[in-house]
Amino acid sequence: MQSPKTEPNKTVPPPIRRPAIEGVAPEIDAGEFPIKRTVGENVVVQADIFADGHDVVNAALLYRAESEGKWREAPMRFVDNDRWQGQFRIAAQETHLYSIEAWVDPFQTWIRGLIKKYDAGQDVASDLLVGADLAWTASKRATGADARSLTNFAAQLTTKSKTDLAAGVATARKDELAAVILRYPDRSESTVYEKQLVVSVDRQKARFSAWYEMFPRSCTGDPQKSGTFRDCLARLDLIAQMGFDVLYLPPIHPIGITERKGRNNSTNPAPDDKGSPWAIGAAEGGHKAIHPELGTLEDFRVLLSKASEKGIEIALDIAYQCSPDHPYVKEHPEWFLHRPDGSVQYAENPPKKYQDIYPFHFEGKAAAALCEELQSVVLYWAKQGVRIFRVDNPHTKPLPFWQWLIAEVRREYPDAIFLAEAFTRPKLMYRLAKLGFAQSYTYFAWRNSKAELTAYLTELTTPPVSEFFGMNLWPNTPDILTAAFQTGGRPVFISRLVLAATLSASYGIYSPAYELCENRAVATGSEEYLDSEKYQIRIWDIDRADSLRGLITDVNRIRRENPALQRNERLRFQRLDNDQMIAYSKVTEHPPNRILVVVNLDPRNIQSGFVEVPMQEFGLAPDAEFEVEDLLTGASYRWRGSRNYVELNPEKLPAHILRVRP
Repeated sequence: MQSPKTEPNKTVPPPIRRPAIEGVAPEIDAGEFPIKRTVGENVVVQADIFADGHDVVNAALLYRAESEGKWREAPMRFVDNDRWQGQFRIAAQETHLYSIEAWVDPFQTWIRGLIKKYDAGQDVASDLLVGADLAWTASKRATGADARSLTNFAAQLTTKSKTDLAAGVATARKDELAAVILRYPDRSESTVYEKQLVVSVDRQKARFSAWYEMFPRSCTGDPQKSGTFRDCLARLDLIAQMGFDVLYLPPIHPIGITERKGRNNSTNPAPDDKGSPWAIGAAEGGHKAIHPELGTLEDFRVLLSKASEKGIEIALDIAYQCSPDHPYVKEHPEWFLHRPDGSVQYAENPPKKYQDIYPFHFEGKAAAALCEELQSVVLYWAKQGVRIFRVDNPHTKPLPFWQWLIAEVRREYPDAIFLAEAFTRPKLMYRLAKLGFAQSYTYFAWRNSKAELTAYLTELTTPPVSEFFGMNLWPNTPDILTAAFQTGGRPVFISRLVLAATLSASYGIYSPAYELCENRAVATGSEEYLDSEKYQIRIWDIDRADSLRGLITDVNRIRRENPALQRNERLRFQRLDNDQMIAYSKVTEHPPNRILVVVNLDPRNIQSGFVEVPMQEFGLAPDAEFEVEDLLTGASYRWRGSRNYVELNPEKLPAHILRVRP
């Protein structure tokens, strides 16, 4: 017998899953990378959800911690134009997953059609029987009192379909029926979104923190004698009183002698020059060693402990590079790139040359061993108690390396936080954030005008960027003394402090240079400090009468007391009819907190204008009278309506931080 002919390309009809789910947000790069949250934050999810025809659809947001076996659910609500939204809260510091399930809802389709028919005067007897069947079927999925309630509803609808249609419709419209039956939908033919999306969860300090960068060797009164970790102990009270909760230390390791840089980056160092802490490695050891002049490992552990007692965490610098004297150079020459003459290729960023630094070479057969060793550096310091790492120039190392390293470190230390010091192209900065860096430096230092600040901060605080990029705003660093500071003086130091601390929930300053308004550049047109601490010990008169310490203390206190300043997602720029002034607001609902910040961007002249208050966002009637309190000065003002006058004198105080009280 001849076999029947088959069509080789014929396919089997697919299962009928009527709802479609698309346009899910947040979803980073088609789900390749996680979004980021901290413990206590919400994840708000939206999606386009629809089906063929006119049947009503329903949907649930599925979510769970990675360690949980079963999905939790949160209802999704219709927003507009087939757009739905739901949310869930991150309750634990571990990776979370989320997805969406949608189904056609026969009950809501039925009740909508029943009411339309009845209101149009049509016979709905058979429709009541359809409802009875839906209630009866749902009772089989329910248990206990709910099952009995649904059985009772089915009986009532059946009886009244024959005796009293009006009463039957009234029964069908009872909220009690809808509440019970909607708890037991038939989801056997539902659509589940094809992806399980990921939430990377950090502790709260990844979202809200104030960083203070300090060179331990400058905690001394003798320019020829290095400060020590024990000397740093004396500064902890001052740093804590100013309100900083992260103390960031540049590299604490032995510094190489070969090609050591002298003062002001000189290539002809004097015998007593200390060199750059970023030229890591000497006879005393490398990345797992401590410079003998700073103290011992036990001294460092004491510093960690005493800082913790005062609410301060120590952040360490991870700089994957070596001085020519680093033990790695002799022990593992395969980890470095050699030039044709056999010498090791030092770091360059033409025309700049860094003869005192050898970069690692991540290509070739030795790459795996190199990566393992570099990971062990972070794990070593994590074992000592460090949980925050500021990573130097991560954009000059392979991207897959960071994704692997951060994931492996956080597997053992889930509370580890990594800050990327990557002043590079935007897409590269964003990619590093996607790969695991919880925070990142930004271009804030070079954004000065109202238009620049508005455009840039709007980009950073708006999805999709805000879903994965954690900004940490630094007005200055040991490498960055912008022209604005050099020419604008004290008013610029104040205005940039207020901007950094209120635009972002996380910010930092390099100090005591900042509080003492250090603004001397090594040369005109340079952003390098004169007598930079990178190359020498600096003696700072931290008790100088003109120090900004008091103002910095006030700003950090204001941040701690106002929840709106501890988040970024509600940052909104407000209209102000003077381009030399900028205004923006932040709001939280629970607890209610409404902050309006106004800054004079002109360091030399009094500027004034009318600011538009976001009345609706602040919960105020359009013509309401309300009070604003300047949290920097304690002064209060009575305002009315949305348009109000502001004036700021940079010689007195170039900023308002206003708390709005209805």
